[in-house]
Amino acid sequence: MKILVTGGAGFIGSNVADALLEKGCDVHVMDDLSTGFMKNVNKDVTFHEMDIRSPEAFALVKSCEFDVICHHAAQMDVRRSVREPLFDADVNILGTLNLLEASRSGGVKRFIYASTGGAVYGEPDFIPVTEKHPVNPICHYGVSKHTVEHYLFLYKHLYGLDYVVLRYPNVYGPRQNPYGEAGVTAIFTLAYLTGKPPRINGDGLQLRDYVHVSDIAKANWLAMDLRHKELSGGIFNLGFGVGRSVLELDKIIRKHVGTDLEPTFGPALPEEIKRIALDGSRARKILGWEPTMDFDDGLGNLVEYHRQQLKSGEE
Repeated sequence: MKILVTGGAGFIGSNVADALLEKGCDVHVMDDLSTGFMKNVNKDVTFHEMDIRSPEAFALVKSCEFDVICHHAAQMDVRRSVREPLFDADVNILGTLNLLEASRSGGVKRFIYASTGGAVYGEPDFIPVTEKHPVNPICHYGVSKHTVEHYLFLYKHLYGLDYVVLRYPNVYGPRQNPYGEAGVTAIFTLAYLTGKPPRINGDGLQLRDYVHVSDIAKANWLAMDLRHKELSGGIFNLGFGVGRSVLELDKIIRKHVGTDLEPTFGPALPEEIKRIALDGSRARKILGWEPTMDFDDGLGNLVEYHRQQLKSGEE
C-alpha cells in the first residue's frame, strides 16, 4: 500500500510513518519543516519538503497514485490559533482543501484525517464525550479542525472520496517538541530534567485524556483497512474515557524524574477547556482499537527518552 503521511516530520506523523514502515507499506512523507524536524524522518521513507498549501503539494497528490493519505500536517497550537486566526484557517482549512481537490482527481482511495477530540467539543456537557456530543469549540483551532470534517463529508457526497476521521485526545510520547506552547508532558518533563519548575495555567485541576502516540499509530493503521467498508465516512473518538488532572500528570513526572522541585502557577487561559475525556467505545466496536499503554508506564518511558536526548545533546 502506497501512503502519504502529511506532517510526517512532526511528533505524531513521524511515529505513524514508522509504524506503517513496519507494516511493509510504501511510505511517503510531506512536510515543510516549519515545526517538524528531519531527525524524525525515517531513512526508508520518500521525503517531500512541501507546504500543503502549495501547487507542488497539489501536483504530488494528483500524480503519485497514493492509496491512502494520512493527514497530520496542521497548525496545532491552540494559543497561536487565538493570536493568529487567519494563519490557523489558512493552514488547517485551505491547506487541507488543496489536498482534497488533488485527492479527488488523483485516485486516492481513503483520506484519513487527524482531527481533535480535545478541542472540537468545547466545554463538554458530560464526560466521557461521545461522538454525538454537540460540537461547540471555544478556540479557533477547534473551529478550523472541525470545519474540515464538513468538507470531508461533502467530498464523499459529491465525489465519492472515502474518508475516516480520528478525533485525538492529548497525545504524548517520544518526539513531542518540549519547546513549544503545546505538549504539556514534554514541556514538564524537560523542565524538571533541567532543574526548571514548569508553570501550570490555572489551578491544575483541568482534566485531559492522555493516550500514548504508539496507540494513536495503531488507530491510523486500522483506519487504512480498505476492505472494512463500515469505516467509510466514520468519525471515531480515541481515548481512555478517563480524565487526568494536570496535578496528577505533574506528580507522576516528578516521581520518574526524581526531583523535589514543584511547579509554579499562573492564570487560567480562557481558550482552554476545563475538562475533557473521550469515549472510545465506537472505536473499539467498529475500528477494533483500544489504547494499551499504561499512563504511568508511558510517562516513565517519556522521561527516559528525554533523559537520553539530553545526554546525547539532541535537546
